[in-house]
Amino acid sequence: MNFTFFTERPADSYRKADTSLIVMTFLLWGLGMVTLYICSSGFGERAFGDSLHFVVRQLLSSLIGFIALFFFASLKLEVIRKLLPVIVFASIILCLLTFVPGIGVERNGARRWIRLPFFSTFQPSESIKFALVLFLANLFDKQSRAVTEEEKSVFPAFLGLVIFTGVIFLQQDFSSGMFVFLLGLVLFFVTGAKLSWLFPFAGLGIPLASLMILLEPFRVNRLIGFFAPDSYQQTFNYQSFASRRAISAGGFWGQGIGSGLTRINSIPEVQSDYVFAGWTEAMGLIGVILYFVLLGVFSWRAFTCASRCSDRFGAYGTFGFATAIVAQSLMNIAVVGGVIPTTGIPLPFFSSGGSSIIFTLAMCGFMINASRLESAETVQHTRGALVYE
Repeated sequence: MNFTFFTERPADSYRKADTSLIVMTFLLWGLGMVTLYICSSGFGERAFGDSLHFVVRQLLSSLIGFIALFFFASLKLEVIRKLLPVIVFASIILCLLTFVPGIGVERNGARRWIRLPFFSTFQPSESIKFALVLFLANLFDKQSRAVTEEEKSVFPAFLGLVIFTGVIFLQQDFSSGMFVFLLGLVLFFVTGAKLSWLFPFAGLGIPLASLMILLEPFRVNRLIGFFAPDSYQQTFNYQSFASRRAISAGGFWGQGIGSGLTRINSIPEVQSDYVFAGWTEAMGLIGVILYFVLLGVFSWRAFTCASRCSDRFGAYGTFGFATAIVAQSLMNIAVVGGVIPTTGIPLPFFSSGGSSIIFTLAMCGFMINASRLESAETVQHTRGALVYE
């Protein structure tokens, strides 16, 4: 059965970019900057003597991110295709640099970062998400025009997915590796690729994934903390417990911005993966609803652009990037709320981290670009000029 969401469309027609998608991108980024200030000012003052330490770093990274956004929003998709080999190889090389002494940075037994001038560290796994989606979108677009069975084989796409996932697993970044792999499977599914090969692979992959979890004590501790949320509150379950306290303190209306929030100051590294707990304490349930409204509109416009795009490469890429941002957002919030075990996945637009914000904005740039390519049929229907004979 073919599950592909893309249908045959007439010749493409250029139009203005999706205004709602652009507005939602800037609103989510702006809301993220406000939230980062709320969460990081106290820790920044204590650790660096500067309450704006993390905000300034995020602004500098955002500047690069917006340059990437305008770059990928303005180029023709065919030009991006030609740049794809450079993007793919650069992402893999950056990941391998984490193992080079003097360049790679090791923390808690994991080598996930490299040193960069002026920007302390950079996490290459964020670039892998970007490269993977473009890589698979390009292959599946070519396969849609293939004639022979050999050209339609999913093996090259699957091999690429394994390589992308493998270089992340080598860095001891299990959560990001699994996320990238599942993101790839989503693209396999929506493009109508045959998934019969998945079942024998799952028979090998599931035991290996379980072994990777059991061999690392901190991953086992995360599972124990998840299934026993009221235990180990002063040890490995402390961050999750402190996050739930901050959420409860927010109530319906929240404590307000700049009101001397106390709960978030007890969350270690709150400006990173648990930044949403700070937003919840400050703005309460009203703030949570506001965030989900913005994320909902963002996802609606992004997936709509994907379904209407007349270029398969643009459609698949937009669908993949929208899935990456929305799924990552929901996963992070689920972790903060204690719904799933801790993953270490950042919250797009919100979490402190230059790598995340740069590639999130680059993804948005590509989606904005693809939103300009609608089929002639869709444009006519939107304008109310579709005539049935």
